[in-house]
Amino acid sequence: MSKSAETEGALETRGIEQVPDHERTARPRQLFPTWVGANISVLLLTMGASLVVAYHLNFWQALIVAVAAPIVSYGLVGLIGIAGKRGGAPGMALSRAVFGQRGNLLPGSLIWVARWGWETINAVTGAYAMLTILDILFGIKANNVLDMVMLLAFVVATFAISGLGINAVQKCNKYATYFFGVFSVLVLGYLVVDTDWSKVMDHSAGSTASVITGVGMIAAGGVSWIPSAPDFTRYLPRTASSKAIVGTAVGGAGVVVLPMVLMGAVMAVSTPDLASASDPVSFLGEILPTWIAVPYLFIALIGMLLINSMSMYSAGFTAQTLGIKVPRHWAVSVNAVISLVFGGVLMLVATSFMGSFIAFLSLLAVAFSAWVGVFGADMLRRTEYDGRAMADTTRTSAYWYKGGFSPAAVAAWAVGLVSGLMFTTSDWFTGPLATNNVIGEYGLGWVATIVISGVLYLVLPKPATVTPPAADEIAGQPAATGV
Repeated sequence: MSKSAETEGALETRGIEQVPDHERTARPRQLFPTWVGANISVLLLTMGASLVVAYHLNFWQALIVAVAAPIVSYGLVGLIGIAGKRGGAPGMALSRAVFGQRGNLLPGSLIWVARWGWETINAVTGAYAMLTILDILFGIKANNVLDMVMLLAFVVATFAISGLGINAVQKCNKYATYFFGVFSVLVLGYLVVDTDWSKVMDHSAGSTASVITGVGMIAAGGVSWIPSAPDFTRYLPRTASSKAIVGTAVGGAGVVVLPMVLMGAVMAVSTPDLASASDPVSFLGEILPTWIAVPYLFIALIGMLLINSMSMYSAGFTAQTLGIKVPRHWAVSVNAVISLVFGGVLMLVATSFMGSFIAFLSLLAVAFSAWVGVFGADMLRRTEYDGRAMADTTRTSAYWYKGGFSPAAVAAWAVGLVSGLMFTTSDWFTGPLATNNVIGEYGLGWVATIVISGVLYLVLPKPATVTPPAADEIAGQPAATGV
């Protein structure tokens, strides 16, 4: 994908420094498997089941949710991904131009911590998939020791892929896309034959508010990828089509989210416990016949492995922007250890996996959305990024602004974050404004966060726009230290 790696799968040594133009040889179509791989998750099935069980939607309403959610969330992923081709650097490095060298530490720290939870959920789901496969094929029952062994194996595999870098991640995503296509045809064929469609179609419709809430819930998962979008587009040339960047993001996510959510909704009509199972992976292993359960679980395992690899890949960049002075592949190891520890706690202590996941997802989306609002609004006025200024973390940086902070960006981010939390409700936290209002009723706290932070940033006075050097100057500059 780039000349920085001699072969596919070779170790990527580039950190957060700007990619020179002569190395930016990727094509937008290469991003399609990336966003397919980012969504191959068993949790989409359980979330689809929740649309029927918790929100009381019928099949056609679930279809609306399954179509709208990836358009909303991955449309934003694609739009923010345009910054990657403009600046040739990861999202949290580009963010220095918006928030200032010190100011960027605030959203960067929160996003890094939020990724711990996301990676923990994925690691636990992957471990459950391995445990269920062992049970089905060999009759080996789970216990605390085996739980931790499988969790460790999953995290080590994740670290290996994400540590190698962009080429390894992209190659794995490409093959996972093929596997997912075969799996989808297999499961859809089974459901068409085995499902009592009269019972599915006779299910009564839910309220419009529930449809909107469902869109917000499923789209929230995609929101977590928005700050990472430039990480995967930074090897695109400046002339790459912006429409293609957005289209591949929406299309790649849509071909996974649509069938997975609908399959979950259809399954829930006959097995409503799917929506609340403490271990959704093994539960699915019980309700599906062995001939389809085993390949399904392998796909689930591969999908969660790739999702976690992509998340840890981006987390490595975030750690570097926070001042952790180690190579990217070692920065990844920090998140690997954290997900191992937190995953062990979740597997041994948590009583409701899906309840914990939905609660976490609602708070996670708000944490990411405050950054999205400010960064996205800044893209309306900034089309290029100064690579030398991003790499310079001292007072001489053009992105130092006032004491290392951009007052407008930091203030808009903080106000948007607090406001969004006030409109958010979950099992863990309910904001004071989350009831008796449209936003709270519809579960759109993360949408409110984006709007409030973005609008506030637009109206506040901002530091003078920095004019970056010419592209040929950037290409000839020495590599930055990545700190």
